Amino acid sequence: MRSDHDPIIAIGTPPGRGAIGIVRLSGRDLAPVIAGVLGAKAAATLKPRHAHYGRFLDADGAALDAGLALLFAAPSSYTGENVLELQGHGGPVVLQMLLARCLDCGKAIGLRLADPGEFTRRAFLNDRLDLAQAEAVADLIDASTTVAARSAVRSLAGDFSRAAHALVEQVLDLRTLVEATLDFPEEEIEFLDRSDARGRLEHIRTALDELLLRSRQGALLREGLDVVLVGAPNVGKSSLLNALAGEEIAIVTPVPGTTRDRIRQRLQVGGIPLNIIDTAGLRETQDEVERIGVQRTLAEIERADVVLHVVDASQARQRDDVLERVRAHLSAGVPLLTVRNKIDLTGLDPGAGNEQVRLSAKTGAGIDALRAQLLHIAGWEQQGTGETVFIARERHLQALAAARDHLAAAAEHAAQRDAQLDLFAEELRLAGHRLAEIGGEFTADALLGRIFSRFCIGK
Repeated sequence: MRSDHDPIIAIGTPPGRGAIGIVRLSGRDLAPVIAGVLGAKAAATLKPRHAHYGRFLDADGAALDAGLALLFAAPSSYTGENVLELQGHGGPVVLQMLLARCLDCGKAIGLRLADPGEFTRRAFLNDRLDLAQAEAVADLIDASTTVAARSAVRSLAGDFSRAAHALVEQVLDLRTLVEATLDFPEEEIEFLDRSDARGRLEHIRTALDELLLRSRQGALLREGLDVVLVGAPNVGKSSLLNALAGEEIAIVTPVPGTTRDRIRQRLQVGGIPLNIIDTAGLRETQDEVERIGVQRTLAEIERADVVLHVVDASQARQRDDVLERVRAHLSAGVPLLTVRNKIDLTGLDPGAGNEQVRLSAKTGAGIDALRAQLLHIAGWEQQGTGETVFIARERHLQALAAARDHLAAAAEHAAQRDAQLDLFAEELRLAGHRLAEIGGEFTADALLGRIFSRFCIGK
């Protein structure tokens, strides 16, 4: 049976050749490994937080490699346990030899290979990080834009957790006052006025709405926005993809139906990751391959965050059947923006409105207006800086939304003439519980398993 107290080991650098390779260990007692790999003399002189240069030894005392050994003593380490890092040369064979040697030396203490994310899981279990901070570690590694990376750093530093915890404290303070009044039912109505309970509740709700907005923008930084290009054949969808990407991603020809399958390209606009999906042109066809492409186009519309309906501005009459098919597969609430392409053939000025953009994918005129419109649709209100945005995940948004609903229910109870403070207090309790989930105060083992299983091994 695996235990959270087993000493663990993993290679902490990416696979392949590199200048430096790191083998990382964590556990309560690493003395047998330190003595076996570094030698008794070196082990005796190894000091915490001091780099020790020496040879890494095999079972016969011969050198496997030479490098640095760093010891971080508990509890002042990443995991809260004793942590040893062996930094040697970054060859795959050398690292595997060093890993095998450490495992051999650690048999007596039950040293085993770490699971994905197990070092960070130890940090969470040993109160070195809360759950939101632990998730920010993976988000920082996976960040695809500089804005996303900076937002992840803020969450890792605890900014998001502190904002959520401050709300928990405010909810708890108000709940304490409410429950203290339950012993004196004749004073319930007077209490609401005397303590300004309604005003305090509204203040909490306003702060929660602000935190939810910032978190939604943080989730956008993490996941990106799926933007699907749709339209009839030969209206310039692939040309628009190339113009947005700034390079030739898709093949462009005058032949209708050139694009037969979806093409996905990830790029960033103003620090926001966008997943631009070029699709096959919508039309009736007898070609089996093209027909499958059309079906995939309709499937992408159903999954889209934003749909750009590209039309040829040089054509006096547009095909209504294409727009009807798009709307039939569009999910409720998903923005549909009409892009009038090829304005270089019409003399129209480039520009953007609430429902349409005029541009030329060939000349680039109006592309910046489209980018700005996409940022507006995404709700990105930080002008590309993201200085107050927290990186966030779907579970954070669900917890914040649920807490908001409980606070709304509490407000309804408080607004009634014969307000029932027991129901008021219960809704506050539920709101506080959901907010506390963000930091991991109430977390099922199954959820922890899902979260940390997506980390890279060695982190």
